[in-house]
Formats: sequence, C-alpha cells, structure tokens
Amino acid sequence: MQIIFRPFIVIMEWCYFLCKNYGIAIILFTLISKIILLPLSIWLQYNSIKMVKMQPELNYMKTKFFGDRERIADEEAAIYKKYKYNPFISIIPTIIQLVLLMAVIEAIKAGMMDGSIDMMFMGFSLAVVPSEVKGLYLLSPVIAALSALLMCICQNKSNVIQAEQSSISQMIMLAISVGLSLYLGFFVSVGVAVYWVFSNLFSTAQLYILNFFINPKKYVDYERLEDSKKQLDELNSLGKKKGPKTAEEKAYAKKEKEDYKKFFSVVNKHLVFYSESNGFYKYYAGMIEYLLEKTNITIHYITSDPNDNIFEMEKTNPRIRGYYIAEKKLITLMMKMDADIVVMTVPDLENFHIKRSYVRKDIEYLYVQHGMGSVSLTYRKGALDHYDTILSPNKKQTEEIRAQEALYKLPEKKIIECGYFILDDMIKAYEEMDKTRTSEEKTVLIAPSWQDKNIVDSCLDELLTQLEPTGYKIIVRPHPQHVRHKKEQLMQLKERFASNDKIEIQLDFSATDTVWKADLLITDWSDISMEYSFCTNKPVLFINTPMKIMNPEYDRIDVLPINIEIREIVGTSVDLDKLDQVREKVDYLFEHADEYAARIADYRDNQVYNIGHSAEIGGRYVAMQLMERAKKKKDK
Repeated sequence: MQIIFRPFIVIMEWCYFLCKNYGIAIILFTLISKIILLPLSIWLQYNSIKMVKMQPELNYMKTKFFGDRERIADEEAAIYKKYKYNPFISIIPTIIQLVLLMAVIEAIKAGMMDGSIDMMFMGFSLAVVPSEVKGLYLLSPVIAALSALLMCICQNKSNVIQAEQSSISQMIMLAISVGLSLYLGFFVSVGVAVYWVFSNLFSTAQLYILNFFINPKKYVDYERLEDSKKQLDELNSLGKKKGPKTAEEKAYAKKEKEDYKKFFSVVNKHLVFYSESNGFYKYYAGMIEYLLEKTNITIHYITSDPNDNIFEMEKTNPRIRGYYIAEKKLITLMMKMDADIVVMTVPDLENFHIKRSYVRKDIEYLYVQHGMGSVSLTYRKGALDHYDTILSPNKKQTEEIRAQEALYKLPEKKIIECGYFILDDMIKAYEEMDKTRTSEEKTVLIAPSWQDKNIVDSCLDELLTQLEPTGYKIIVRPHPQHVRHKKEQLMQLKERFASNDKIEIQLDFSATDTVWKADLLITDWSDISMEYSFCTNKPVLFINTPMKIMNPEYDRIDVLPINIEIREIVGTSVDLDKLDQVREKVDYLFEHADEYAARIADYRDNQVYNIGHSAEIGGRYVAMQLMERAKKKKDK
C-alpha cells in the first residue's frame, strides 16, 4: 500500500516546501488533486448527462413493460448498449475519494513523524484527534459535516444525476454523507478534516463551473423526462395504500396470486373478458348469456373487483371461469396475454397502462361500448385506435370512427353494427313494467351528470325555484358521485324541501322505476338522456351547462356528435342565463309529448342498430370468429 500512497506523500511534502504551512499545504494538495482529476470530472459530467438523457427512454420502456422484470432487464441492457453507457462508471468517483482520503491520512502520518514539519494551523494542531482531546477541537467534525451538508444541498439541486433522484433518495444520501463526515471527524486527525472540508468546497465550486461550460439543459429533454417520470410514477402508485394490510386485503392479495397463476396455467384460452369492477358485467351480460346458451365456449372473465358477482356465477356454471387481478398486476397479465379474442370496455388501450400482448400479435381486441354518446367528444383522442374491432351501438359512432380514420390516416378497424345491449335490456324491462298511474299528476325528473359545472354545481337552486310554482311533482335524483362527495349539501337541500310534498330529493338509488315513470327528464350532458328517451319515447329538457370535452380536436371530425344533435330532437334546451324560460319549455314539452314520442322513436330506430337483438349480433360475431380461427388452425 505504501507504494500506492508514496506519490501522494511526495506531493504533500512538495506543497509544504512551497508554503511552509501544513494547513495551507493540505488545501493546496486538495486543489492540485482536483486539477489533476479535472479530465476525469469532465468525462463523468458527460457520462452523467448521458444517463439523464436516456432516462426518458428507460422510463417509457419501464412503463411499457411494467411488472415484467425479465423483459425490463433485457430492454435496459439494450438501451445501455445503444447509448454506450456503463452503469459501473458511477462508482469511480467514490473509489477515487476513498483512495485520496487514505492517502491524506498516510501523508499526515508521515508529516507527524517528520520532526522538521510544523503541524500547527490557525492555532490548532493538525495532528490531534478530536475525540481524544475534545474542547474546541470538536469543531473540526462539525465543520466537516457542515461542508458535506453544503455540498449535498448543491448536488441535489444542480448535479445532473442527483437532481433527478427522488427526494427520499436525496435525503438518504445527504444523511449518510453528513453523518459519515461527523462520525469520521471525531476519529481522524484535524488535518484530515481540513482536507475533507476543502475537498467538499472545491467539489461544490467545480459542480457549478462544469454546469456552466457543459450545461445539461443543452443535451437533456427535460419536458420529455418529466412526462416519462409522471407516467411511471402513476403506474408505481397503482394499488398502493398507506399502513399495514388488513386481514381482508391479505386475503385479496392471496386470491390474486392464486388466480394469476391459475390464469396462465390454462392453455388454449380462446375468449377473455376484462371487467374493471362488478358493475361492468351488465355491458357484457347479453353477449355472454348468448354464448353460454348457443355455444360450448368457455368464458375466461378477469375482474379487478374481488367481490365481483362473477365468482358466484362460476359456482353454478363450469364454463365461466373468474379471475381476480388488481389493476397493478393486470398490467403484466395483459402484456403476457395469450388468447384468441380479448373483450374490454376500457378505452385508451396501449395509450396508458393497459397494453396489447407482446406474447401474441394475432389477438383480436374487441371493444364493447358502455354508452351511446360521441366517441369524438367524450373520449380522448386516439382512445380506440389500438382496438381491432368495435361493437358499435349506433350510426353516429360508426361515422365518427370512420371520419377519425380518414382524418388521421389510420388503418380501418372492423366495425360490427351491433346495437346497445343495455338499451335492449332497458326497453324490455320498461315494456314489462307496471305503468299504472296513481294520479294524473305530471312528474319531472332532474338527473344531472357528474362533471364540472353540472346542474347541481351551477343552477339547481334556481332550477327548483323556477319549477316549484308549476304544481308538477319534481324529483331530484343526483348522480351517485354527488351523494358520495356532496352529501352534506344534498342533505341540507332535502331538509329544505321536507315539508313540500311536490319536491323530493332522492338519495337512495335502490329503486329505478322513478327514472322510467317520470314524464319528463331534465339533465345537462348526461348519457341518461339517450337511455331515458330511447327507452320511454318521452322528451328531455337539456340545461346548457359547459360541455364536457375530452378531445379538444373533436370539431375536426366532420360528424356532429350525437350528444349535441339530440338536444333539439328528443327535446329542447335552455341556456344557464335564461332559466326563467324553464317553466314555459316544460309546459311546451308536455303539450307536445305525442309529437316528441314519434320523433324520438323515429330517430332511435334510424340511429340505433338491431334494437332488441344486439346481444345476439355480438355473441354470434364472437362465436363465428372463434370458429374461423379454429378452422384455420386445423387446416394448418
């Protein structure tokens, strides 16, 4: 080891020969070491920039293959190779610092043994160890720790790599550096502490000098970096919950692990459905029931709800197999999906965390609509671009999808003119409903949407003020999310009209006959307008609250969204600043109810596909596709 340290001892002796002060000699030695190592520091600066420059690509890759550790490791290695980056280079500065520190310790020991060298500096002996003499010498480790603190703060803010680390990582490194400086400062000589202090100060100065001449902002796309970090953080936060898991949560985690393993243990999974929660089964119900009745296909049904009713259904039907997979684990499962057809109601496939399978490229991804509204207005741009097949409920949606494909030069998707399963169920239930009236009193139902500046948030009080003198029965049925988030406000409203038997605030949604028995619906932009009018042929009064626009480019699509078109077909509308017209418009709609019934029926029959037969159309399509695939495999 002496052979390694001898050059450093010689440099220290030379520094002392120049200035005849050992403290200044240590400072000079520290400065010389920084100058000698400057080329290495410049190289490390460029290497750090390279690391941050490729970080967006790494983050996007981790987002794409989230949860698949083996694939991420392979892709990470490929990216490192592409950028010619070696992750082990980052340990070089640490090794050099340790070598220099040990060299300084040996040099000071050599100086102490040389009786001709004066070890005093500013009234303090550089040969003294603070823990042995205490007193003012205890300032030595404190000053060393403060210099480390200053350096860490500056590095966390301005160092190319450290500035991009999480605040927790930064705090851990700060605590280690400061704590180590304080601890070692007690047990090494004051001379070593002087070296440590000035090494930290010179490193801090060097950091800003290098950033000035080699500015990372010239090389790194920080906007893209932030976007990639945000996407990755969103995935990492999925399913996270503070505090220890409850017994129920542990049971769910165990079930998820078992179901994940069970899902991949099944070979030849032909048909897979995915449901976000228990309430989404209704969007598939008709099609699944058709397939169970008319074919021998096994339904593999993934749900992110551990209490989904599908688990009760599979107990009585062996051709239904349910799997509980939470949202985070779902990412990996979908990437490794092996099936012929995957059916979902989730838009933005491939755009966010749910990706198409990279195990099989021939999977047909089939999208089932959960509404009859516009796919240009109420969906994000590109929300359906990565689906192969769309079960379209109406002509408007078909026209919009084709117009989007033409505008953005997208490949044509397969569109099945299917119809809307839920509307068929609603029409059937309405036809079977007892419509006997207990009185001739007209009923007006107010059913707002759950979006910014809806009826509840913007004009409910004034609306009720306008309607109260009409003598009609007024029922306010808020969106369930209103009851969840604004229960106190709605309870106050309920108390306010408690003595008025003409106005009812309904906060219990267990009964649905209120909706269908109402003679008139008042809403804003809720899709309930289509379900209500198409099912009952009764009119709707629309309040023109601010429109919910998910796609800012919707007006580039040369098709008028159905959400806008129907406002003057199935009823009429009123602006927020003209609510004094509400009574007049309600009276008008009642007086012309028969005319509107005919208009609504005509528009519905012209727009909505296969009324009463949509489940059969959807189920038959899936069955035929699976038969065709089976035939092709057999022919091979």
